[in-house]
Amino acid sequence: MTIQRAYKTELDLNNVQKTALLRHAGCARFAYNWGLARVKEQTSKPNAMSLHKELNALKPTDFPWMYGVSKCAMQEALRDLQRAFVNFFEGRAKFPTFKSKHDSIRSFRLTGTIKVEDGRVQLPRLGWLRLKERGYIPTDAHILSATISEQAGRWFVSILVKEEIAEQELVNDTLGIDLGIKVLATCSDGTVYENPKALAKHEEHLKRLQKKLSRQQKTSKRRKATKTKIARVWAKIKNIRKDGIQKATTDIVKTKRCQVVALEDLNTSGMTKNHCLAKSVLDASMRQFRTTLEYKQAWAGGEIVLVDRWFPSSKTCSDCGVVKDSLKLSERVFICEDCGSMMDRDLNAAINLKQYALA
Repeated sequence: MTIQRAYKTELDLNNVQKTALLRHAGCARFAYNWGLARVKEQTSKPNAMSLHKELNALKPTDFPWMYGVSKCAMQEALRDLQRAFVNFFEGRAKFPTFKSKHDSIRSFRLTGTIKVEDGRVQLPRLGWLRLKERGYIPTDAHILSATISEQAGRWFVSILVKEEIAEQELVNDTLGIDLGIKVLATCSDGTVYENPKALAKHEEHLKRLQKKLSRQQKTSKRRKATKTKIARVWAKIKNIRKDGIQKATTDIVKTKRCQVVALEDLNTSGMTKNHCLAKSVLDASMRQFRTTLEYKQAWAGGEIVLVDRWFPSSKTCSDCGVVKDSLKLSERVFICEDCGSMMDRDLNAAINLKQYALA
């Protein structure tokens, strides 16, 4: 099976290289904003190639400083703009907005001649850049593009490659998975994956830093240092959350090896409207869990079955099939009044999801 996979690792840069990356990211952001302004003036659907030709014609007179960076950074930014409008017209996203110099993520994408060796990567107009991790990115794969991004003062490169993988030998079985807040996921075979609750563990630290930030002058160096500390805490929360999801989904695919995995099609955006649960729902990252499991199961040659969100998996008895009229969130043990079955609430829901997929 031929797949596209991205390998992301941190760069080990000097000050000159960091300045070059900042210049590329600034040009990419400028091209995106310039293209968005042109589309609004023309009131027509954007075309990345036509916008890039128009931008190239203006380079010698209006934007000569763009010659110091790779043309791919601006070209790929305009392609991102075109993709953003496609998502808007198809109803998957909101109307594109201008990127801020201070609040937007510093990133850009490069194509063309990209080489990877042990411990370093060569990018167009940037030359060889050292990597902090050796032997992670394959050196013999077909490279499609490289995306460079900055997070809390650290620079990362993501190499998109096309490679061949072998499908796993899967068991002809179905596994039901119930996603939750108390625990990350509960499988129908009784396996439980704990929720790291990254935000809850670092919430007090964030509160102290936010209070400190609110007292500092907006143009002071100390305020800038505090903002960097806050960004590092958020980056740590993101990494903890992602690590828990990656480990859980990998274990499900490689250890369970089930041909079919049943998941509930949760309306997470609707769940976040409940202000009592919104923070916990977002911290659990249920949508990211589903997205990660979907592509890993597809790589293994398996299938994901999405159960209708209105199916009462938590209220239904997995033994006799009787549906309860109501079930409070505080009731962690499901007790059936008809057959007398007693079971963990999440395990009961996972078994019901499995039975729904089998039916």
